[in-house]
Amino acid sequence: MTSGLDQVVTEPAERWAPRGEVLSLLGVKTQTLYAYVSRGRIAARPDPDNPRRSLYALADVIRLKGGSPGEAPATVVPFEPEVKGEARIPSSVSLVADGRIYYRGRDAAEWAQSATLEDTARLLWGCEDLNPFAGLGVRVDTAGGASHRARLFAALSRRAEEDAPSIGRDARTLKVEAAGVLNEVVDAVAGSGPRLFFHQRLARGYKMLERDSVHLRRALVLAAEHDMNPSVLATRAAASGGASPAAATMAGLAALSGSPMIRTLKRSIAYVIEARRDPLGAAERRMASEGGLPGFGSDSFPHGDPRAEALLALADLPRDLQAVMREAEAASGQRIAFAGALAVIARRLDLPRDGALDVLLTGRLVGLMGHALDQIMQGGTIRTRLRYIGPRPADMTP
Repeated sequence: MTSGLDQVVTEPAERWAPRGEVLSLLGVKTQTLYAYVSRGRIAARPDPDNPRRSLYALADVIRLKGGSPGEAPATVVPFEPEVKGEARIPSSVSLVADGRIYYRGRDAAEWAQSATLEDTARLLWGCEDLNPFAGLGVRVDTAGGASHRARLFAALSRRAEEDAPSIGRDARTLKVEAAGVLNEVVDAVAGSGPRLFFHQRLARGYKMLERDSVHLRRALVLAAEHDMNPSVLATRAAASGGASPAAATMAGLAALSGSPMIRTLKRSIAYVIEARRDPLGAAERRMASEGGLPGFGSDSFPHGDPRAEALLALADLPRDLQAVMREAEAASGQRIAFAGALAVIARRLDLPRDGALDVLLTGRLVGLMGHALDQIMQGGTIRTRLRYIGPRPADMTP
C-alpha cells in the first residue's frame, strides 16, 4: 500500500485526501484544519462515497507546509503561515467548515432545535455560568420609530451614545450591559410587556399564534452568526478602538445594511411574494432575465445551507409555499439557502412584508455583540496601515 507522502510526491495536484491523513501530514488539530478551510487556505469538497465527510486538496496542504505542489516538504509547520497583506483576527465565536456552521464548537443547526436567543447569546458571548439576562426590566422611555427596523436602530444608537467606552471594564459588567442592550432593542421592536423569552415577546409584537413562535425562535437563533464578513470586521474594528458593545455592534449593523446578504434577502422577499401567485412562471421569468433565483444557492454552502434545512424542516408549509420552493429548486438546480428560507418562513408566519429582514437584524445583533465582546476581551488592537495612492503633494498645481 502506498503511503500518503509517496502519493503527495507523485500526484498532489489531482489528489484529495480524507481528514485523518491531512491532520497527520500537517500535524495540527481538527479545529485548525477547519480554520484553514474557512479562510480559503485549503480547498475542500464532499467525499463522493459519503457526502457528509470532506476531502481536502493535498496541493494546498503542501503549500501550507512550505513546499511546492510537486514535492514533499522536509518539515511540518503546525500553524497557519502569515500571508502578506492579510489581516489576522483571532476569534472564538464561530466557524464555518465541512458545510456546517458552528457556534463556539456547537453545530448551529442542531443547537437551533431547542435553544433560545438568550441561550445563544450566553454561548456566543462566553458567559458560562453567568446569566446576564437575570432581572432585566422594562425601560420607561422606549425608543420610537415608524417601523420595527427604525425602532431597532434607534434603541441601539441610543445605547451607543449612553454607554461608557469598553476600555478598562471587566468582562462580567460588559456582558450584563450587552444583555441590557438586547433587552431594550427587543422591547423597542415588539413593545413592552411581560418578561417572556425574546422570541415570545417578538411573536406577541407580530401578533403571531403562540404555537408558531417556535419557528421564530429557530429563525432568530440561526440568524445570529455567519463567519467572517464586513459587518464582523466593522464590529471588531470599533471594539478594538474602545467602543462599547452597543457602539461596536452599531458599526457592524451599519456595514450589514448594504451588504450582499441584505440585498439578497430583500430580493428573496420580493421573489417569494411574487412566486406564490405563479411559482413556475415566476421561476422561469427570473431564470430568463437573471440566470438565477435570489435565495437559492450559496457560495458559503455549495452543497446546501444547513441553516435553511433546519429552519424549514418542521415548518409545516402550506402548499403554495411548498410549490414556490419546489419550482425554484427545479428551475435553478440550486437548493434553497438561508435568505430564501427566511423569506419563506416569514410568509408562513404572516409577518409584515419586510419581517424576514427584521428577524435577520435582530438575531444578528447577538452574533455581532459576541464579536464585540470577544474583541474587547481577547482580540487586542487591530492594526492596519493605509497605503496612499492619490496624487503626490508635489504634483498639485497652486
